[in-house]
Amino acid sequence: MQVKSSAADRWFDALNYTFLTVLMLVVLYPLYVIVISSISDPNSVNAGHVWLLPKGLTFEGYERIFQDERIWRGYRNSLIYTALGTSINVVLTITAGYALSRNLVGRNVFMFLIVFTMFFSGGLIPSYLLIKELGMYNSIWSQVIPTAVGAWNVIITRTFFQTTIPDELYEASEIDGCSDVVFFWKIALPLSMPIIAVMVLFSAVGHWNSYFQALIYLQDEALQPLQIVLREILIVNETQENMLTVGQDDSEMLRIVDVMKYGIIIVASLPVLMIYPFLQRYFVKGVMIGSIKG
Repeated sequence: MQVKSSAADRWFDALNYTFLTVLMLVVLYPLYVIVISSISDPNSVNAGHVWLLPKGLTFEGYERIFQDERIWRGYRNSLIYTALGTSINVVLTITAGYALSRNLVGRNVFMFLIVFTMFFSGGLIPSYLLIKELGMYNSIWSQVIPTAVGAWNVIITRTFFQTTIPDELYEASEIDGCSDVVFFWKIALPLSMPIIAVMVLFSAVGHWNSYFQALIYLQDEALQPLQIVLREILIVNETQENMLTVGQDDSEMLRIVDVMKYGIIIVASLPVLMIYPFLQRYFVKGVMIGSIKG
């Protein structure tokens, strides 16, 4: 039997839908403006005429992006750093969080040392000297090892295991002769898909958007990630010499930069936008429901 909603409930639902719709438009509109600006004439964009529909439709920016080897090289490097760095982050964070959530001897000491790093660090110069002395300067490892473990992520993971994996489940498996390694691999890990998805998303976005470490530790242009290329185009306004033809002046160079920068933002954002829909469902999925009976 279907319960009939009252007038107050219908008004409440209508207000909720209206508010959420307006909120969604506010969030999506900046991204929409970037999309239409990437295919609009840069003069119209700079004049403020592009706000609802593209003006002076052109794909010159994307054509130049696809022809620029430096951008694709940075794209490849960012993918490598993100994939490798995220794998290291997730493995170390999940294992550390699980170990600290169990009855590990001295876990409070380890937790104190981890939390201590959130408030105090050696600073930029000692970090630079350490990376150089370890032989990681100007190498791929300088982009993934210094950020291999995040203190905040370990705290989140530890709290997840403490509040989501009940002691009764561990005790029941222990009675059946299940070792700690088997329990972690076959029971705890499959039940931890939400926190794993969150850690993958956090780590991947962090590595993909990272540029400061590359700015400090990478000297070889062949190793620079996409974000450094974006910095040069969007901030320093540098373009490759082979992208300019004879007779082009400074105004033409600025026009090329304007026509490329919005397209680069779209191209650089695509991986994160493509990954998020596959991970979002784990944020609200209750995988622990029914794991313990009785």
